[in-house]
Amino acid sequence: VHRMTDYVNLQVEHRGPVAVVTIDRPEKMNTFDAALRRELLSAARAVNEDDSVRVVVLTGAGRAFGAGADLTEQGGFGTPGWRVDDQLNHEYKPALMTITEAPKPWISAVAGAAAGVSASFAMASDLTVMADNAYIYQAFAAIGLIPDGGATWHLARTLGRKRAYEMMVCGEKVGAQKCLDLGLCNRVVPVDRLMDETLAWAAELAGRAPLSLRHTKRALNEAMEYGVGDMISREAALQHLCVGSEDAREGAAAFLEKRSPAWKGR
Repeated sequence: VHRMTDYVNLQVEHRGPVAVVTIDRPEKMNTFDAALRRELLSAARAVNEDDSVRVVVLTGAGRAFGAGADLTEQGGFGTPGWRVDDQLNHEYKPALMTITEAPKPWISAVAGAAAGVSASFAMASDLTVMADNAYIYQAFAAIGLIPDGGATWHLARTLGRKRAYEMMVCGEKVGAQKCLDLGLCNRVVPVDRLMDETLAWAAELAGRAPLSLRHTKRALNEAMEYGVGDMISREAALQHLCVGSEDAREGAAAFLEKRSPAWKGR
């Protein structure tokens, strides 16, 4: 079943239990302007709240995932009265946190450049598939800025401090294979197979227990911050929610009856 939702700067396509959110400004390398920031937040909230959607894929139209912020935007960068901290806190952060705190997995499918804040959206996703022509680029140092949109958090935790600082200040374009080796992506596939491979993985995940996906994500987010003792207790609380669910009873019954479980997400 294919359903499309109308936006100006992005497309949302429903393929059964998988929603595909495509940033659609290919003529501008999918750079972010105010309209795209608003629409991505709206679309992310909508797919998160849609119980028929089990997994979300985030990608970019054309030859790039995204080239960061649109520095040519009217009333933006360098305009008197414009505040970058307001834009990051009030326009980018809500969309990034909507992905981070989503009750379902998000997979970023990256071809070509994921530069600047676009890389932060790729990294905010729970899983990342990169085309063999894809790269992550911290473009900020080249124009006298710092990484933003949570990039310092993701890179520090994935790479460690030394490698993260080098990547940020040296402005290396980190190719897909190196990203795989460093833990910045999960899979690398040929560029012409990117969406097929990502959608197949998304469909596979959509067949898994939704509560398990949801609470595993929540536990992992907390594990990035908490000590081990606190995490054992947090896992215990989340496990209590899972064990008491209809799905857990169905899973146990299906296992004993040697059949596939029918998950309901409750």
